[in-house]
Amino acid sequence: MLQVAAGRRVAAALAAAALFLGPENTKAQDAEPFGELQAPLDPSAPLEPLPDLGVDWPEMDEPEANPIAVAPDASIADAATERTYAVRIEGLQIADAEKLIAEFRALSTLEAQKSDPANAAQIDRRAREDADLLSELLRAHGFYDAVVRTRVEPVPDAAGLWVTLEAQPGQLYRFAEVALPGIEAAGADEAALREAFGVKAEQPVDAAVVTAGEAALRVELGERGYAFADVGTLDIAIDHEERIATLRLPVNLQGARRFGRVIVEGGRLFSAGHIETIARFDEGEPYRTPMVEDLRRALIATGLVSSVDIRPVARPGSDLVDLAVALEPAPMRTIAGEAGYGTGEGIRIEASWQHRNLIKPEGAMTFRGVLGTREQTIAANLRRNNFRKRDQVLVAHIAAGHVERDAYQANTFQLGTGIERQTNIIWQKKWTWSLGAELIATDERDVDIDTGTTRTRTFFIGALPGTLAYDGSNDLLDPTSGFRLSGRFSPEASLQNGFFGYAKGQIDGSFYQPVSDNVTIAARARIGSIVGEQRDRIAPSRRFYAGGGGSVRGYGFQRLGPRDPVFDDPIGGRSLAEFSIEARVRVGNFGIVPFLDAGNIYTSSLPKLDDLRFGAGIGVRYHTNFGPVRVDVGTPLNRRSGDDRIAVYVSLGQAF
Repeated sequence: MLQVAAGRRVAAALAAAALFLGPENTKAQDAEPFGELQAPLDPSAPLEPLPDLGVDWPEMDEPEANPIAVAPDASIADAATERTYAVRIEGLQIADAEKLIAEFRALSTLEAQKSDPANAAQIDRRAREDADLLSELLRAHGFYDAVVRTRVEPVPDAAGLWVTLEAQPGQLYRFAEVALPGIEAAGADEAALREAFGVKAEQPVDAAVVTAGEAALRVELGERGYAFADVGTLDIAIDHEERIATLRLPVNLQGARRFGRVIVEGGRLFSAGHIETIARFDEGEPYRTPMVEDLRRALIATGLVSSVDIRPVARPGSDLVDLAVALEPAPMRTIAGEAGYGTGEGIRIEASWQHRNLIKPEGAMTFRGVLGTREQTIAANLRRNNFRKRDQVLVAHIAAGHVERDAYQANTFQLGTGIERQTNIIWQKKWTWSLGAELIATDERDVDIDTGTTRTRTFFIGALPGTLAYDGSNDLLDPTSGFRLSGRFSPEASLQNGFFGYAKGQIDGSFYQPVSDNVTIAARARIGSIVGEQRDRIAPSRRFYAGGGGSVRGYGFQRLGPRDPVFDDPIGGRSLAEFSIEARVRVGNFGIVPFLDAGNIYTSSLPKLDDLRFGAGIGVRYHTNFGPVRVDVGTPLNRRSGDDRIAVYVSLGQAF
């Protein structure tokens, strides 16, 4: 009866070693491929142990090789007593000993069941399985003469057992020859392909290195345009007499190729032309596998595709490769909602319905409504992704709403459109920008400072806002290093009791510096200015305000800056300055964030940076897969009358 090999339980983990099983090609009688060949059955040979029994068939003419150490006067019951044990490996004096031991412990039966007491027979069976495992691992690392013996013996003055695996690795086998027949047809690419494979003569015969090299060679072939390259069967032979190996891996390049056109298969979710717009390559450019993978990811990122199959198809009589693309549609409709609360802002609930392909292709239409303590809005937004160019977005919106602030009340109707290139979670872009146009009709009520009375005015406003931003941070929602810098400029024309114009600009910058693995110092600054007209002529909703969860925490929403003398409400200004610094301390999924903010609003067109208002506090973060949930509690350090002592803010994402 044949003994069941222990290696079968780790076959998946050691699959790399199987690559080396191949036809014998050696100059010694006993040379063999990686792994041992089964010898012919000998009728006179002693019987093998029964499977899973773990006890050797007794040899009548020699003592047992690996006895379980039991006292001479021990009874049968003592041998059956369950004991704990510890595992140690001896004799493994090789260069990659730590790596090999780590691999062994991850697969070891002894290690996996060490916490479970076992009797002598069970421990012996586990030890023999692990001896086979260690032998296989040594062979996978190039030690083909390796011998592993086991000892199970009592620990002196203790009830447990020592299980020792004593390894004799033997001499390390090395490659004498590494051949890649057919690779010479690559011409100038040959050196790069050989370098990608990485396995060279005189290197140790390491299964993992060869497996990784073959995978790297396939990747490099794709990156250099060999779309249909065929990497043949790996052939490795071992010479035990010389302790060397030879490697042969044939490669059929089938010529470098160029990109052809896109062919849509199955349902036509997108046209071939739109897919070619999304692709980062044009027909006739050299074929590159990474570009194909990039197209696959971009199609998934549209949110309209659940799965993508891209298949290269050779064009007859040409070196062009057409791409056959099959798309499986994803659900198109989404219902979403969010809720938040801020001191001074009250409750805010928003709900939306979206169809992500209502206007084909990729024309997402969103209808949303806001119901809150101080805001009620209904709006429709169009966002058409990959408009005429990859990552370019056409946007349009229409909205009507009522907003009630301490500074003003406004009933507003707004139309807007624009082109933008914005970042997203899948591709966090370095540079983003937007250009747009807005038409606004707004009826606003505020306080006339000269008379101290409430007034209502109607403004018709046209604006051409534009933004440019650079993002050098390492994460969109929770950055821990890098910096961000952005600017916004909007020339605006207003009609209210006559025509007048002004320009509004703002610069934002933030910086993130890791102090340790779980502590980040974050800082930001914001400067804004309106030039061209006096404050009171500008619609209250178009002025600058400060204070709140995204501004100077500790103060109520828009509570900073000058106030009217009658109701002590903020009236906004033509310039602002804000500064923040905080320490983000993370422990597991939770974080603690002490912060200090400063800022103010000014009547002048440029901020004077005097009379800054300071707010301080502490925040709690709960880090989820989509970003941190933020709760900040702040207090004003130099508060004025009317300022609350405590302000609370709840939102998703960091403050900046």
